[in-house]
Amino acid sequence: MPTAASQGGAGRVRRSLVTLTFIGPALIGILIFLVYPLVAAVYFSFTRFDMFNPPVWVGLDFWEYVLFDDPTVRIAAKNTLVFVLLMVPARTVGALLTAMLLNAMKRSRSIYRTLYYLPALAPPVTATIAFVLLLKPGTGPVNTLLAQFGLEGPGWFNDPDWAKASLTLLALWGVGDLMIIFVAALLDVPQALYEAASLDGAGRWHRFRYVTLPTISPVLLFATITGVIGTFNYFTQAAVAGSVASGQVTSGSGIAGTFGYPENSTLTYPMRLYSIGFGNNLFGAANVMAVILFVVSMTATIILLRRFKTFSGGDS
Repeated sequence: MPTAASQGGAGRVRRSLVTLTFIGPALIGILIFLVYPLVAAVYFSFTRFDMFNPPVWVGLDFWEYVLFDDPTVRIAAKNTLVFVLLMVPARTVGALLTAMLLNAMKRSRSIYRTLYYLPALAPPVTATIAFVLLLKPGTGPVNTLLAQFGLEGPGWFNDPDWAKASLTLLALWGVGDLMIIFVAALLDVPQALYEAASLDGAGRWHRFRYVTLPTISPVLLFATITGVIGTFNYFTQAAVAGSVASGQVTSGSGIAGTFGYPENSTLTYPMRLYSIGFGNNLFGAANVMAVILFVVSMTATIILLRRFKTFSGGDS
């Protein structure tokens, strides 16, 4: 006759099996598409691997090459860090301010929300090509308009000093995806909190600082983390902008031949990873860069999560 202890053990096993049945597909997906590629990348980073011949163990050779022997990797890493520092705050603040402005409107609010969101729907390649042509020195509509007011327009994507700012403007132009999220977050702030703050004599700035920001802080965290990770992987817009601005879109060397134009000012870390792996056929070194990118992204995420807990007053 089964005892109460054995029945309780059987019940726990059944519950565990039911739980595994529900989470099993997700676990399998994580193991196949995340854990295995990560472990494989770590292994291949210690080998000479070209996808045609068996990998040959070379130890730390490619780690030394990436970390110390290739100056272009350092340039790409520096550019990527600059993009993170420029684009993430610009997109987050721009989206928040736009959402606040739209929520404050009394009439035609839906129309303006749609207009601000539309650029986010444009395919990245198409949007980048259009933006480069708009800002083309000499013949672009923007510089032509500035010339009508006696102003000399900058070189934009053709000037190393302006290329990063031009890409930041492109990122800010397509901020509608974040803007929609902030619109929903701002609408979710309880009006009673604003009314209580007003009764206590809080002005507009204090209501924003002590009511709005703490309430929407989870959305701010989401926007910042996804922005940082996305910018660490910044590739398409910079590659297309360099190709179009250089005038070599259809060159025989392909788009990789214009990576970083002008003068490596727009060369990003993923672009250099691509060049090393598919251009130089050094997949071991490319895996080194992929592992470093993963570690840096995870570290940045952990730091942001801890800062968020401090900002929001959380202790768990």
